[in-house]
Amino acid sequence: MAEEREVDGRTPRERFGDAVREHRELWPECRMTQSDLARRTRMSKSAISRIERAVPPIPSGLPALLDEIFGTDGTFKRLYDEIRADAFPVQYRQRMEAEPKAVAIAEWSPTVVPGLLQTAGYAHALFRAGAPRASDQELALKVGARLARQDVLRGSSPPDFSAIMCESVIRRNIGGRAVMRDQLASLLAAGAQHTNVLQVLPFTAETHGLVDGSMSILTGTDGATVVYTEGIKSGAIISESAAVRHLSRSYDVVTAAALSPEASARMIRELMEET
Repeated sequence: MAEEREVDGRTPRERFGDAVREHRELWPECRMTQSDLARRTRMSKSAISRIERAVPPIPSGLPALLDEIFGTDGTFKRLYDEIRADAFPVQYRQRMEAEPKAVAIAEWSPTVVPGLLQTAGYAHALFRAGAPRASDQELALKVGARLARQDVLRGSSPPDFSAIMCESVIRRNIGGRAVMRDQLASLLAAGAQHTNVLQVLPFTAETHGLVDGSMSILTGTDGATVVYTEGIKSGAIISESAAVRHLSRSYDVVTAAALSPEASARMIRELMEET
């Protein structure tokens, strides 16, 4: 598991818990108890206690609710974003910090369903295969962190999202028949969203410039674009303009060779019915 970075001797999770306790105890009307906050957040008192003691997990909808209750203008959301970033190895953190700020995200994957589209069962199977000695709690934290990333696609103003997957991705059996059927159904649902475009690159496509690995193109609100490339145990952010332009062009070539969104959905649906 990744280690959380410390600021003033405290990790982001500890600072989140401390902030909850401090705002609760300094509530202007009267000292708010854990039971009071539990009622306001529709959680149990024990869950509030665990969060204040920096014991995971933190429900993804809680930070925004705490900001609303305490009038903290995004304080808890920022701390939660730090926690989410620290749930990933160092080489991935820059991407995790950039992803929620992107207005456009384009993904290419030759191996597995992109993280922003994975179901819990699919993600669990991947993590279990990669860390056979990990405890159930460790796996649950990893899965939770991955699913929390998907909040960027569920907000009121989600980014323009595009994903191209090799045909092998939707045919590869990850986690068994039931897990794959659920994952394929989830892909169909994601592809039906108006801000999403999902395509499959068929086996019949010619060799292309992205055959060596997965890639994400992230465009920020200022128009700046960075590319994230990923290997088995490594990841890198590329921001140099010529390299970004070259890789973006390679993505365009793959897009042109891929099946249309409608044809891709048909292929996914047929595979789901066979599974």
